[in-house]
Parts: sequence; C-alpha cells; structure tokens
Amino acid sequence: MAPHKTVTINGRKYDAVTGLPIEPVQVTTPDKKPIKKPTPPPAKKPAPQTSKGAKSSEGVHSSVQRSQTLLRRAAKKPAAPNKPITKRNTPGRHMDIARSASVSRFAKHPVVEATPPVAKQVMPAATPAKKAKAPIAKAKMDKPARVHPVAQRALSRSAAKSKPVAAKAPATAKEVKDTAISKALATPAPKTKKKVKKDKKNLRRFLIIGSVVLVVLVALYAVWRLIPNISVSMAAAQAGIEARYPEYTPDGYSLSQPVTYSDGEVDLKFTSNSNENYYTIRQARSSWDSSAVLDNVVTPATGENYVTTKERGLTIYTYETNAAWVNGGILYTIDSKAPLSGDQIRRIATSL
Repeated sequence: MAPHKTVTINGRKYDAVTGLPIEPVQVTTPDKKPIKKPTPPPAKKPAPQTSKGAKSSEGVHSSVQRSQTLLRRAAKKPAAPNKPITKRNTPGRHMDIARSASVSRFAKHPVVEATPPVAKQVMPAATPAKKAKAPIAKAKMDKPARVHPVAQRALSRSAAKSKPVAAKAPATAKEVKDTAISKALATPAPKTKKKVKKDKKNLRRFLIIGSVVLVVLVALYAVWRLIPNISVSMAAAQAGIEARYPEYTPDGYSLSQPVTYSDGEVDLKFTSNSNENYYTIRQARSSWDSSAVLDNVVTPATGENYVTTKERGLTIYTYETNAAWVNGGILYTIDSKAPLSGDQIRRIATSL
C-alpha cells in the first residue's frame, strides 16, 4: 500500500481512508523479547434465542470490543501528490517574446555583440603550481522579439493606404475613340416609355393642328354661307322690301353675284356649276292674294295647265318649271331655265 495511504499512530499503521488497523502491534520487553499474549478465554456459547430471529442481550454483550475509530485530531490530512507543472508555449502568442527585463513593448531588442574569445595564455613551465584562469563564458543571446500577428496586419493595412497611387498616363486619341464606340455599343436600346411619350407628344401636336384647321374651315364655311345673306340683306335695304335668301338650294347651283335690285324688287339668280342652266327668284312688293296671283300671273302664262300645292299655309301654283305664290305682301316668282322638279320648287318656296 502506498505510504500516503497509511497513518502510523503509536507504532501501529492505520488505513488513512477507512481508519482500520492494517497489522497488529507487537509488544516487546526491555530485552526486546516478545511478550506472549494471553490466550483469550474460550468464547461462550450463544444463549438460546428467546424468539424467532432474535438473540439474547447476554450473548451480544458478553465480551468487550475494542474501538476501531481513528483519532482524527492526531492524524495528518493526506495531501494530494505534487505533480510537476509543465508550461506549454503556444506558437504565435506572447509566450514566444523574450522575457528580458530590458525589453519594452514593441521595442527592438538590443543587439549584444559577442565577446571575442580570449586567447589562451602560454604559462611558463617554471610555474606549474598556478592554476589556469577559467574560460570566460559566452554571453547568452536573447531571442529576437517577434511582432504580434494583429500588429503586423494593422501595419500592413496602414502601409497599403499610405502607398501613393501611380499617375495614369493620358489616353491617346485612338483609345478615347475606341472607348466611346464601345460605350455606345453597350448602351441599351431606348425603353418603350420614351417612345410612348414621343408618340403622345406627336399626337397632341397633330390634334392641335387639326383643331386649328377645323376652326379655319368652319369659319370659311360660315363666311361662305353668310356672304349671300349679307348681299341679299344689303339689296333688300336698298330696294325697301324684306327680301330673303332661301335656306334650300338645289345641288350644283350657287348664287350669282352681284345681287340685282330695283325700287320694291330684288332678283336672285342661281347658276349651275357645271353648265349654263340657271333659275331666278324674284321678290316684289304686292298687295295681291292667291286668287289674284292665279288670275293675273298663272292663267295668262299657261291657261289651265298648272298644279296647285298647299303647304305651311302657302298656295303654290306650279306650271312647267316655273312657280308663283304670295306671302306677307311679297310676290314670289320662279323663272327657270333649268330642269327643276316640282319637289325642288316646293322646297325652295317653303324655305323663303
């Protein structure tokens, strides 16, 4: 058993863990003769059990038992075995830096010059009793200081930032031209939105131009329609009657200018735009009624060969391509040299 696992008290060994004695103590006399131990008395027979599974108190306490408890106050506390502490130097850490007292942080290690070897002195043969001097021990060189990896990276970054940038040489004309061509070729095609905006702009311009043209055309048409009315109104004012311009004009005919007039009478001549046909509407002041028109105008010209048409309160007498009627104290007659139909004559009469 290991020595640190036992405790010796009064010449007897005890187990340090359990406290039990390991071997008996041999008692000797002053003459170093072993003393015989008295023979222990024979063990008494156990008393009969009084009940099932139980012993009598006399059988249990018949002999004195020695205490086996360890005296803790006298025993020493077992100490843990001393193991040598081994230091591990991790490469790249501060453990690799030389531990010289003269080394400061991030300072260069002082260079120690090696001491030149001392030449051996030749001792004279007459003095053998003198001892030779002990050789001078070489100076122990310290390990050079190493820069920490973090500091090394920081220094490299600062050096890269402070490094001057080399000035670029000016580009030649050919290089500039090639760069412009490549940039133009790499430019993406215009998006559809720009085209849509351009189309909208053109459409707006066309709408504005069309609106202006339409307004001009309407103005010209209004002037073209108003000029005859203006001419008739001026002639009526000169003649002293309320002459009118018909709202209906057969296709292919237009008013011939200027409008002729006399005292109490205005003549409107409409000529064909394609041939020499024409018809004349004469408006004259009169006090006749429809019967007087039939007797004084229609019957002398055609006899009984005429057609009477009544529409919108008017009595229109039509014979061949001519017509006559009276309205509001004005006698209207149509003298036609054109192939006008009865319907056309009726529409002209009702439009005055």
